[in-house]
Amino acid sequence: MKHLGFASIPAAQQYLRYAESQNIDISAAIKKAGLDPLVLDNANGRIPGEQFQNLIDALLSVSGDPLMGLNSSLHVQPGSYSVLGYITMSCATMADAVERIPIYERLVGDMGVTHIEQNNTSVFLNWHCAYTNELVRQHMIDNVLASWTNFARWLANQDASPERIYLERKAPESKSEIQCYEDFFQCPIEFSTSKSGVELAKNLLKTPLRQPDSLLLKTLESHASQQINELESTSGSFSLRVAHAIRKQLNLGQTRKELIADEFCLSPRTLQRKLVSEGTSYQHIVDEIRLDMAKEFLGNSKLAIQDIAYNLGFSDSGSFHRRFKQWTGQTPGDFRTSKSS
Repeated sequence: MKHLGFASIPAAQQYLRYAESQNIDISAAIKKAGLDPLVLDNANGRIPGEQFQNLIDALLSVSGDPLMGLNSSLHVQPGSYSVLGYITMSCATMADAVERIPIYERLVGDMGVTHIEQNNTSVFLNWHCAYTNELVRQHMIDNVLASWTNFARWLANQDASPERIYLERKAPESKSEIQCYEDFFQCPIEFSTSKSGVELAKNLLKTPLRQPDSLLLKTLESHASQQINELESTSGSFSLRVAHAIRKQLNLGQTRKELIADEFCLSPRTLQRKLVSEGTSYQHIVDEIRLDMAKEFLGNSKLAIQDIAYNLGFSDSGSFHRRFKQWTGQTPGDFRTSKSS
């Protein structure tokens, strides 16, 4: 089973506040998720990602809300992002805040990884969800992108809108639900895309924030760096951190063991030895992530198979075709057809 890392208690509390607003029986959902209610009272605590995924799944089951991802985002608070929330509050501009997300997002949890892409006119914040339950992924992506938008509007003290929202999920059949997305984000929404994220105009990133404090920012970042170091030394999962690094690299269409080893200040041989000690290997992690991403591309995008192969770091589509059939017993084309039928 894929290890889902951990999630901060503040990240879970956002969903619990939503549940309370809907008069949902929270205790039943917590029990179904296998959580100790007392643990959820510790704002500095963390829970296994599997339990967080189960909690969201339980809330979805009880609420029956097809827009739970969007609606739960209305309950975001600065503390929902742990120290990262207060760091962004202390930044001078929106650009400063956006730059901090990939650096400190692990303090919020291992739910996903942010990658920032830029061109001449806009910046794209791509968020890859690490969770495996497809329904939970759909709502969590909705929640993250909507929470970012909501929080950014509060930070900038204005009702600004993204240029465009990209969602891997298929468009809802209900026109009223699609309208809810458009009303919330106030921009075009693209469904069934290969990546989920928010496109922002570069001019918007110059927006000054409501309460910049350079001295507090420096203090908070020092504290956040210390927390990340503590997480890495106590998590006991070197392989999970390597998986995060590989996924970021694959977002650039490449995967090289030497680059990953450099990121951890190790030789490739030492990197492999540490992974073997945790019962895995570099190639096994790469294959697991490639399979995960391949299924996302094939099931939720219209990208040509040749382009998918390139995005996953394969030298040609034939190599991807052979490897995918080895993994699943199906060709990429057959897999895509089975998902669309």
